[in-house]
Amino acid sequence: MSGRPVSERYSALLAAEELKPDPDQAAAVQALARVQAALESIPPRGSTLWRFLGKKPEPVRGLYLWGGVGRGKSMMMDLFFECVSIRRKRRAHFHEFMLDIHARLKVERAKEEGDPIPPVVGALADEARLLCFDEMVVNNTADAAIMSRLFAGLIAAGVTVVTTSNRHPDDLYKDGLNRQLFLPSIDLVKDKLDIVSLNGPVDYRRERLGNARTWLVPNGAEATASLSATFFNLTDYPPEDRANVPSEDIDVGGGRILHVPKSLKGVAVFSFKRLCADARGAADYLAIARRFHTVIMVGIPVLGPHNRNEAARFVTLIDALYEYKVKFLASADAAPDELYPEGDGRFEFDRTVSRLLEMQSEEYLAEGHGGG
Repeated sequence: MSGRPVSERYSALLAAEELKPDPDQAAAVQALARVQAALESIPPRGSTLWRFLGKKPEPVRGLYLWGGVGRGKSMMMDLFFECVSIRRKRRAHFHEFMLDIHARLKVERAKEEGDPIPPVVGALADEARLLCFDEMVVNNTADAAIMSRLFAGLIAAGVTVVTTSNRHPDDLYKDGLNRQLFLPSIDLVKDKLDIVSLNGPVDYRRERLGNARTWLVPNGAEATASLSATFFNLTDYPPEDRANVPSEDIDVGGGRILHVPKSLKGVAVFSFKRLCADARGAADYLAIARRFHTVIMVGIPVLGPHNRNEAARFVTLIDALYEYKVKFLASADAAPDELYPEGDGRFEFDRTVSRLLEMQSEEYLAEGHGGG
């Protein structure tokens, strides 16, 4: 039984004025509708029709949706994923998917039974015939080295891939170390997926942020309420259900897990104490920066020699968020230039002050999340 066509869902959002007319989005919906219809036309695995045909159906060609931040890429893919009525489907943030892949490869290598990639591909193909990835981005040589064989294997196994990215395929892993290892992946994407641009006139994410203040002073109920309202606006989560906002555990490497108290649609909420008072390092903060396009932090105190370790961790956190162009909203007991007023370490904190001020600028807020 077919699900509701994604084109109908999109038209309903336009009629309700939740979305604005956008030629790029309309073209993307047409492409997604094609994929939905093709996937739903294939009978379930093991059905009598498969035995009648005597062979596997041809794989359905996937999509690569790319464009600037806030243009509706994730929303389009979410609509599609909800609408497509097939049993074996999976949606994942691309970074989390690659962490899963590396974990599976580690298990296969431990078996010492040869090339670890084919069994991982086989398992994934058994689990899902539709894989949807949000925010494809390549930041390290480990991912770059395996992606070509991984994606070639999945597509050959009949898996349909739909992914979003802030970049055109030609710009993935741009200037990355040993980029030549990744070039076959780019060729594969361009050969096997339809490339669809979403660079319409409306930046929905920036529009939803509106005129919300990104740095609130002082800490307290008023600042927390303001940041909470911004969170619900960014994520479309009903405020009346605030007690049930999803949390998440993310793998930061080395077998360590970081708990995210509130995590929804690429937005994370933390307290200063959770991220900076506990013993954390660059790996934790880079994992957060890669995973979330927006981080909200409450409870930042005045810093100085009396809380030197917390201040040092805060500097490392801001460096990571800045590198990945993460939007940072916070409540604190002082403005950025008064956050570390005096004492040993004040001079080194000047760069962090400069970054915090830049991160409040319209130019920074309009930047896309992530890197190559």
